[in-house]
Amino acid sequence: MSVSLTPELEQLVRQKVDTGRYTSASEVLREALRLLEERDQLEASRKDEIRAKVAAGMASLRAGDSVDGEAFFDRLEAELDAQDRRGSN
Repeated sequence: MSVSLTPELEQLVRQKVDTGRYTSASEVLREALRLLEERDQLEASRKDEIRAKVAAGMASLRAGDSVDGEAFFDRLEAELDAQDRRGSN
């Protein structure tokens, strides 16, 4: 396989090898690809978690377990105001 890099990326790879942490450009690229795959898996996992939370929330709404949004935020704001008052005393 042959890979073309921009001059900036080629310089970055050379710098990584020059530090002595990597023995070759191939090793740098393997590590970069491993990290890219790890990041992609983490992102997919986060999306799955969000989807599960949305599904749970929708099921909760269908079951009638809901809270009035305005009332919730009013209560939250009152709690934050109370914390601010306690913190400034």
